[in-house]
Amino acid sequence: MSVNAYETTNHFIDQGLSALKLDPRYRTLLLTPTREVRVELSMLLDDGSLANFIGYRVQHDDARGPFKGGLRYHPSVELDEVRSLASLMTWKTAVVGVPFGGAKGGIQCDPSKLSSRELQRLTRRFVDAIGGVIGPQTDIPAPDMNTNGQVMSWIFDQYSKRFGFSPAVVTGKPVHLHGSLGRDAATGRGCMIVLREVLKADGKQLAGTRVAIQGFGNVGSWLARLLYEAGAKVVAVSDVNGGVHNGDGLDILKLLEHVAETRRVPGFAGGQHLNPGELLAVDCDVLVPAALGHVLDQTTARNVRAKYVLEGANGPCTIEGDQVLQERGIVAIPDILTNAGGVTVSYFEWTQNIQQHAWSEADVNSRLEVYMVAAHDAVQNVRREYGCTLRTAAFILGISRVKEATDARGMD
Repeated sequence: MSVNAYETTNHFIDQGLSALKLDPRYRTLLLTPTREVRVELSMLLDDGSLANFIGYRVQHDDARGPFKGGLRYHPSVELDEVRSLASLMTWKTAVVGVPFGGAKGGIQCDPSKLSSRELQRLTRRFVDAIGGVIGPQTDIPAPDMNTNGQVMSWIFDQYSKRFGFSPAVVTGKPVHLHGSLGRDAATGRGCMIVLREVLKADGKQLAGTRVAIQGFGNVGSWLARLLYEAGAKVVAVSDVNGGVHNGDGLDILKLLEHVAETRRVPGFAGGQHLNPGELLAVDCDVLVPAALGHVLDQTTARNVRAKYVLEGANGPCTIEGDQVLQERGIVAIPDILTNAGGVTVSYFEWTQNIQQHAWSEADVNSRLEVYMVAAHDAVQNVRREYGCTLRTAAFILGISRVKEATDARGMD
């Protein structure tokens, strides 16, 4: 019987709850979402036909601050997936120490089959449907899979028509429309910082480390660039079409040029072709799943030839996959720590919008460094105290911080 993303997340939460030996009432309190919204979005397509889409927004926990989380457009978007991702955001924001709770949303659609006008119309319909439950002090969406700064601009504009000028209602906006410098690179930069710190804790360094990256979207491409600049060897990269491998290290700058021109990784002349899925079994020091969730299951985890798995994507390991990695002595660096750079700089963007004052890119990057290093150090301290994995330590830390906030605010 297959386990869905929500059940997987709850399994990892239960490991943290067990280690903390909390009163059983906290399990219900910390696992149950505060609000779940499902909306029907009917609209006319460009050809005059009527289409209907389903949209979701799950607000998991706001004990530590307003709900915060991305918005994805994908055919596979469904309630349990959104619940899982909303829950992960609660623990991620707590681990990295930003004053937000967790939320997630999405629209069940295939954006590749919609024109720009149709996407804009769909986005504005969604804002009209959920506008009453989002806001700068309530719930702040952000980009996720198949959404970007343009989509965030439409949300900002539509929300502002109803509630007045509100740039802080979303993050991930273009810099010229009240976005933050450094936001595009933030998740990849955060991944790089955490990997650097984990290696340092084990007496190693980035320079010369061989890395394979599955997924070459925003996270994967920025991580590849930053690792390349730091002297690591990115030996393999893939996207949905396939990949490329070079044991001596890929020329990432040339690969980025190739992808900018062709919109795909395959065809790059600087290495050997990889079929989709083969990257997970490439010989390397660090494997980075930075695409979809649940890619490392009981079977694929047995083929991993890395010493570390750096989770750039949300929820890339199944329960069985995580167990296999543990049995094989492979260190899984969990998503709620690793990819928290994005929400950290989203917090910086929100802060700049509230203050109506823009920061320099150097200021953003230096502050991100402080937050990510502190989060890593806190997780390592919990790992040593409890004698557990980095994943369980991260959940223990996140749960502890949310519990403290919940207790301090009081329960009727």
